[in-house]
Amino acid sequence: MLRVGLILLVLPCLALMVGFMYEQSSVNDCLSSGGSFNYSLMACDMDNQHPFVPYMARHPLAVNGGMLVAVLGLFMCIFGLYRRR
Repeated sequence: MLRVGLILLVLPCLALMVGFMYEQSSVNDCLSSGGSFNYSLMACDMDNQHPFVPYMARHPLAVNGGMLVAVLGLFMCIFGLYRRR
């Protein structure tokens, strides 16, 4: 129970960090070259300015689902640590 809880606690958080960092590197490359990043197309636009759209607004199911799985993993860890042996 504890091992599964730790996996469910850590893996969604790591997956969210990897996804965010991957997208953020594309945004940084675009901004460094003088463009504006179009979040709806996930592409660099050199002509128009585009508003910032947070990661949570673009991927609500991934963020909310990942955090729900992480909380489930936390409760499984707590249950695994405090059950009678």
